[in-house]
Amino acid sequence: MRQETRALFLVIAAAAASPTGVAQQRADTLHASLVAASTTMVTAWDLPKNPLADSSLGASPRGAQIRRGYRLFVRTADEAPSVAANRLACGNCHLNAGQRERGLPLTGVAGVFPEYNKREGRLFSLEDRIIGCFMRSENATAIRADTPSGDLIRTFPDTTADEVGALAAYIRWISEGIDGRKPLPWRGQNTIPADSLIPVERLDPQRGSALFKEHCSTCHGADGQGVAIGDKMAGPLWGPRSWNDGAGAARVYTLAGFIRYAMPYLNPGCLTAEEAQQIAGFINARPRPAYPLKRFDYLRTRIPPDAVYYRRGAEVRPTPNDH
Repeated sequence: MRQETRALFLVIAAAAASPTGVAQQRADTLHASLVAASTTMVTAWDLPKNPLADSSLGASPRGAQIRRGYRLFVRTADEAPSVAANRLACGNCHLNAGQRERGLPLTGVAGVFPEYNKREGRLFSLEDRIIGCFMRSENATAIRADTPSGDLIRTFPDTTADEVGALAAYIRWISEGIDGRKPLPWRGQNTIPADSLIPVERLDPQRGSALFKEHCSTCHGADGQGVAIGDKMAGPLWGPRSWNDGAGAARVYTLAGFIRYAMPYLNPGCLTAEEAQQIAGFINARPRPAYPLKRFDYLRTRIPPDAVYYRRGAEVRPTPNDH
């Protein structure tokens, strides 16, 4: 079992939670405002932009909202228990508070919205995207699962929620000075190449289990629920405290892309595309909370082959005009 996996819990549990880190720029980073993908534990909590340490924000209402957004980002379950039903934080997937290369960075993304969302078949604002993460990755629908009203689906939380506004303010702040209308070279880098994709039905559960045990269980435990060390714990990968089955991470290839390029934390990229897919297939064959509005997803496009929690064929689904 590799020693570097022992430090993974620090990142999965509280990525970028320290207010004092100073980013170390690397020549191999895609952008000077991102922590390099080849980071070590020395840079685990580094932040190119840290609102808790930026005196220019002052005591203004805007500064307070940005700092609130940052705290929500790194401690979501503790800071937003009314809209986060599990024990995951935004920083579990968006490493270094959304400012690490190949750690699903959010630097600059505020400028790309509005953006078309294939899963829901409509234009998303930045706030819509944040709400989607609450409903799916944070499993807010376990707190309140809204049903269709007329031709609209009510969302929880909504765009007026304090948590949504604060997170949007933080993401806009780390996006300042970057033209989101131009392609962001660090966006979309956690993707398994098409010629390396393995059909989901050909993934080997036994191989995935063995790889999980070798590379992941030190921090996540054999039961996938995380191993507590002091006040830190790795994020739950399945079960009631994990993301629900409508989340992006519930797709095999999406999760595999994160594993392939961002894990293990001290040696990211050491796993092959095949290994990452086997691990992702194993994780996403496990039980997790149900997203109650899945029948309204993918109405204008085919259900992706790696969306393994979605039923195909027999289920009666609404027409796009009903959504």
